[in-house]
Amino acid sequence: MRKKNKVKQLNRSADHRKAMIQNMVISLLRHERIESSVAKLKVARSYAERIITRAKRNLDANLTNLDDKKKAETILHNTRYLYTHLGDAEIVNKLLTDLSSRFATRVGGYTRIVRLVNRQSDNTEMGILELVERKTQDELKEEVRQKREKSATSKGKTKVESKDKKEKKENRFSKYRNYDIFCF
Repeated sequence: MRKKNKVKQLNRSADHRKAMIQNMVISLLRHERIESSVAKLKVARSYAERIITRAKRNLDANLTNLDDKKKAETILHNTRYLYTHLGDAEIVNKLLTDLSSRFATRVGGYTRIVRLVNRQSDNTEMGILELVERKTQDELKEEVRQKREKSATSKGKTKVESKDKKEKKENRFSKYRNYDIFCF
């Protein structure tokens, strides 16, 4: 009998289940919408809600009663907690800057599950887990485009440097151009 066993097993070992839920939450926070079976989505929803609530603890409204040293310690602790449970710096930054401010006035209920038609192969209940106040697909694409442009400009400087290195390397072998040792 399963008395007082609250963990949903999902027919997986503990390590596999933990990794799967973590990956689902990271995908949810990155794309703000994921599709899977309803059983998995229910487990991922509870984990995602706890993560978003932890990120909201870093807002100034939640830290008004603390002095500067305690504020810094609390912010550091919450940030380290998010890094250990998510492991993705990009997602943690998005959580702390964008999502926590977006859900600042909301007390819980950051996600919703929309049920879809059952999967045809095995008749599993399917659904979509999405953030309640989510950005549109166009806004998300624009953010990605801006990040790529920003990284391309920073990499553009390194490309010029790498061209200089390549020219130096070519000059180093220029004395061997007349020899046939490189011909096969």
